[in-house]
Amino acid sequence: MRRPAAAALVAVTLAAGALTAVPAQARTQAQDGQGSPYGMADCTATACHFDVPPGTYDVKVLLGGEGAASTAIGGETRRSLLAETATAAGERVARGFTVDVRTPEGEPTGPHGRPGLDLVIGGSAPALAGIRVTPARHARQILLVGDSTVCDQPGEPYSGWGQQLPRYLRKGLSVANHADSGESTVSYLADQRLWDTVRTRIRPGDLVLVQLAHNDKTTDGATYRANLETLVAGVRERGGRPVLVTPVVRRWFNTDGTLNNGTALLVNGLGVDHPAVVRSVAAAEDVPLIDLTARTKALVESLGVEGSKALYLYDEKRDNTHTSAYGATVYAGLVRDELVARHLVPRGAVRAGLSPADGSASATDAGRNGG
Repeated sequence: MRRPAAAALVAVTLAAGALTAVPAQARTQAQDGQGSPYGMADCTATACHFDVPPGTYDVKVLLGGEGAASTAIGGETRRSLLAETATAAGERVARGFTVDVRTPEGEPTGPHGRPGLDLVIGGSAPALAGIRVTPARHARQILLVGDSTVCDQPGEPYSGWGQQLPRYLRKGLSVANHADSGESTVSYLADQRLWDTVRTRIRPGDLVLVQLAHNDKTTDGATYRANLETLVAGVRERGGRPVLVTPVVRRWFNTDGTLNNGTALLVNGLGVDHPAVVRSVAAAEDVPLIDLTARTKALVESLGVEGSKALYLYDEKRDNTHTSAYGATVYAGLVRDELVARHLVPRGAVRAGLSPADGSASATDAGRNGG
């Protein structure tokens, strides 16, 4: 499904109290002097702009100020890069992350966006004490192939889980989100802005997560399976590691409080059980599987009819398919957990975050410096 059109936003909203501002006048690389790191000269109190070419960049930030502060960082097309981090008065905390800069900066079929790297310094009481941006030398990519439940959504209140995944990753892992609204396995393979572009950007050792199902409403079972096999083979040809992801459930309850129906579990009008086909291909091709259908089904059912509304855009749009920023963040946390559990990324490469049960912040990141 394709979410309603929305104009691309220049500013990122990171929290209810987030601030936005026009970025400072950026220096060119030549003005910066022989490629020295970009820093605070490229920032205002609430935003930064760096005139860098497309590529992968390490960002090191120093958070905190004279008073108590709480700072979050987002960038490009509303990506969440660093979750809100509290600092006591006078405290300084170092954090790092790796960011993908590309054109188009959001959805592959969307507007190009502003060249370079744009960051927004948000949170309930933002305080950025220092920043350093350098080309990433040894970063590993996680490329995402998917639809509107995964993509970098351009406008509120929509958010894909891929848009929230970067906040869970430490420096050295970047998310290159090539998911696009409205795409099926058929359309994704056919559009050179999509699969052809992803293939050229895969480097040996990169992970490529594939979640396509919501828009395969008229795709027969044999074609759907063959398309998944084509995607798997294409990743492997480039030296990448494919990971198949079953689709997030739709919030469509039975009267008994379960989601055991075709609408919720992505069975199309031809009777094709998409999650079952994905699981079958993963087993046959010896591909790691993230069963996000099972994980999101269990979570939504546990929260119930009322509690699960916050995960989706039910209140805002009567939408039981697309996730809110909160829901996308929780679902991205499930993906993070599966990446670690299946030894696809080291445990030390990820950050803690929201607990799916209650949305509380974990304290396991406390005291970790610079990651």
